[in-house]
Amino acid sequence: MRILFIGDVVGRSGRAIVYKRLPGLIADWKLDLVVVNGENAAGGFGITETIYNELIDAGADAVTLGNHAWDQREALVFIERAPRLIRPANFPAGTPGRGAALIDTKNGKRALVINAMGRIFMDALGDPFAVVERELAACPLGASADAIVVDIHCEATSEKQAMGYFCDGRASLVVGTHTHVPTADHRVLPGRTAFVSDVGMTGDFNSVIGMNKEEPLNRFLRKIPSAKFEPASGPATLCGLAVETDDTTGLAAKVAAVRLGGLLEEAQPAFWE
Repeated sequence: MRILFIGDVVGRSGRAIVYKRLPGLIADWKLDLVVVNGENAAGGFGITETIYNELIDAGADAVTLGNHAWDQREALVFIERAPRLIRPANFPAGTPGRGAALIDTKNGKRALVINAMGRIFMDALGDPFAVVERELAACPLGASADAIVVDIHCEATSEKQAMGYFCDGRASLVVGTHTHVPTADHRVLPGRTAFVSDVGMTGDFNSVIGMNKEEPLNRFLRKIPSAKFEPASGPATLCGLAVETDDTTGLAAKVAAVRLGGLLEEAQPAFWE
């Protein structure tokens, strides 16, 4: 199976490159599963129903969230009618939506997508390892799912790496999101789970993690807010991770960084050319 995970889409600029490039990538790379982190898609904070539908129409098979899941209050309502929108599984019991979903892929197989949020330097939530264990046990790779993708949304690289090894041999991909800066440690772990500490953002890198530079600089320098954070609107870089799995096991065979457009050095998976 060919999987593309696209990192945190930030604002209009990030959405624009996804809408422009994703349909062609699906065709050219013969992608079977596309997962997009969309928690910053609406002006940098949360997601709306319209944007969710636009991401699905562009070719996303699932959209994951994170700590900004409810910044657009409508998400609390429309998530119940958006079966491919996945919020962190370790939100409290009774939170709207779902923390995992079994998705029909483009090649007629089934993929489990799990979203969990870390606890180091983040809001206090339930144990992400416990909820991921629960979901992996309920829908094991090779028995109930042909592929499993875990989006671990957190600040600390240590927590993300720990989740990678925790899932090694039981998931196709564990991908870190949230910090918006792509790391260079993508690899296949010993148990054949693909991993990266942070896939990076899909947005304008002439910014402070996707936001116009002026207000973040002002707050660092003067410690006084003077305006809202606004997404930078220059040309975006699409950051992602490409994974090819072994069809007999669902585990990773190959992994490569994806960076297209914008300011960062371009990277594409040579094994799909």
